[in-house]
Amino acid sequence: MAQHNLGTVIRFEFVRTVTKPRFWIGTLSVPVIMAIVFGLIFLSNTSSSTAAEAQRNAQFSISYVDASGLITPADAAAFGATAAASSEAGIRDVQSGAVEASYEFPAHPETTAVKVFGADKGVFENGKYAAVAQAMLARAVAMRIGSPQLSNLAAGTVQVETVTYQGSEVAGGMNSVIPPLAFLVVFYGLVVLLAGQMLNSTLEEKENRVTEMILTTLKPTTLITGKVLALFMVGVVQVAVFASPVLIGALFYRDALSIPEFEASQLVFDPARMGVGFLILVGGFALFTTTLVAIGAVMPTAKEAGNFMGVMIALIFIPFYSVSLVVSEPHSPIVQVFTYFPFSAPVTALLRNAFGSLGIFEAAMVIAILYVGAAVMLRVAVRLFQYGSISYTSKVRIRTALKAGSRHAVAGPAEP
Repeated sequence: MAQHNLGTVIRFEFVRTVTKPRFWIGTLSVPVIMAIVFGLIFLSNTSSSTAAEAQRNAQFSISYVDASGLITPADAAAFGATAAASSEAGIRDVQSGAVEASYEFPAHPETTAVKVFGADKGVFENGKYAAVAQAMLARAVAMRIGSPQLSNLAAGTVQVETVTYQGSEVAGGMNSVIPPLAFLVVFYGLVVLLAGQMLNSTLEEKENRVTEMILTTLKPTTLITGKVLALFMVGVVQVAVFASPVLIGALFYRDALSIPEFEASQLVFDPARMGVGFLILVGGFALFTTTLVAIGAVMPTAKEAGNFMGVMIALIFIPFYSVSLVVSEPHSPIVQVFTYFPFSAPVTALLRNAFGSLGIFEAAMVIAILYVGAAVMLRVAVRLFQYGSISYTSKVRIRTALKAGSRHAVAGPAEP
């Protein structure tokens, strides 16, 4: 009977959630927004690259003064530039409209800025003056070197390929960081987007004044456990929906969206890191779910419960204030506190696991903390829901509810 009731609760909660229009509005709005953002990025990248190229190749009248001796008449002629008698004369030519721009190349352009004087064409179009000045100087240097190969070397465009080793094995580098880091992205998405649903999962029955009726046919533990498991199932649905635009963009529109090129075959899926990441993800999500369900059991209305939801969401963002420390100094005291404090542990541990600084013993400790914490919070949520099932207008006193336990709870269904 208990298993049948649990399945009924899970099915009811899941179906009730996914059949609500507002659920799909909220869920589908994310990929729609992402699609719009991707479209804007595509248009922005296209227009920006076109505009930058147009600025470098812009044609306008130029005068120049060169104290460096790098700009030859041939270099100047390539850009339609003519020599000015002096910098002051060039400025006067710009002011009178004789030329659109005048350049003053210093004796040591490697340490001194090139001065550009131009007719105002608007904030954006004014950028063409500096772009052409840089192009003139780059061409002059390349011609002076006389070798495209040496010019590329001097420009610092050399490609460097780094290979590191762990013992005799080649280390994965960033290719081994990306797969386990995906668990962190999923965790943030689940908690941020499902926090409201978690909080309202027990409030809805209280606000509808039907908790006494429910508890006459269901054990409180079965009810709360069913709600938590249903939230896990809803989370799986949302992850699938949210991942779809990212996968489509990466597979079919990589070049248009300027997504960095990488081969999926080069990704390193370390079984230990992937296993630890999955366990931390599930444990962290379970802890936050049971905690928010417990908060919902305490509060009489969703409005009052909403104040606490902000605190819970803030807890998972706190480690990002020290993300550089988490990556570079994982054993510093503050990172250790974040690693073992239950509500900051998921984010911190997932970051450290991705970058390979979370040892097996530390991972076991974090996983134990999360799962034990989730079990404790589940029990607390059951107690609070039992005691607060008829507290429709006032907050439940947590200490009183935990001390009272089942002695003041609404009686559950009789055992078969």
